[in-house]
Amino acid sequence: MKITAIILTYNEELHIARCISSLVEQVDEIIVIDSYSNDKTIEIVEKLGIKTYQNPFVNQAVQFNWALANCKIKSDWIIRIDADEYFANKKNIHLKNHLSALPSDVNGLMIARKIVFLGRPLEHGGWYPKYNLRMFKNGYGACENKWMDEHIVIREGKTAKLEVDFVDENLNNIKWWTDKHNYYSDRESIDYFLNKNNGVNPVFFGNEAERKRWLKVRYNSMPLFVRPFLNFIYRYVFKFGFLDGKQGFVWHLLQGFWYRFLVDVKIYELKKKFKGDDLEIIKHIQKNHKI
Repeated sequence: MKITAIILTYNEELHIARCISSLVEQVDEIIVIDSYSNDKTIEIVEKLGIKTYQNPFVNQAVQFNWALANCKIKSDWIIRIDADEYFANKKNIHLKNHLSALPSDVNGLMIARKIVFLGRPLEHGGWYPKYNLRMFKNGYGACENKWMDEHIVIREGKTAKLEVDFVDENLNNIKWWTDKHNYYSDRESIDYFLNKNNGVNPVFFGNEAERKRWLKVRYNSMPLFVRPFLNFIYRYVFKFGFLDGKQGFVWHLLQGFWYRFLVDVKIYELKKKFKGDDLEIIKHIQKNHKI
């Protein structure tokens, strides 16, 4: 039962060796899809003997699906992992033992992600454990076509939870983090207007991804500028985010409030510019972002 891991990269010299080293004992093949990095990412990957492709970046979904279509993957299972993630307790995972014990009708596996922020794992505020479908049988899965919050979906069969963690520990500084989330807020505002539901169905009593999508739909129906406050209060107070100390406070203030508020400002800006005409806004998005 062979496994291929796909990693998407752009300027990941801080993380890529750590990610790959956590995979080498668990998978049979590692493929890196690079978006023309200008740092030492490719040099590091090539020294490690990993197969590398380069493709212009549009968004995560397009890049991942390009890999599925063009890399001639022949393994039984495929796993998606980000460059700044790695397997926790990698020597004790024995990934293939988990796969061999699965029922034959399980075609997708949910893996929990643990975020480490400013050196501290975030274990409250609803951030852990958060399961996402990250592994699937070859030929049964693809990434839904969304600009933000994209998920892997399988075309048939059941999903199960894999009781191992991906650790998401980005080593860049706060300036990089805020620049990245400023860019993410553009993509989030695009999804707000396009409002595509062409992958994960919003179901409250569904799996983790379906419940998350249901909550996202409800969040998008709330008034702009009000919802970031409610999100911060819910996660920091009612979901006990304050138990993660100073790092938890910074995370929830930046990710749970500032970032969400920035998305609302960009949505408001487009609504004001085009006088609330959603069709004109969509035309503007399609033209400027070449969708």
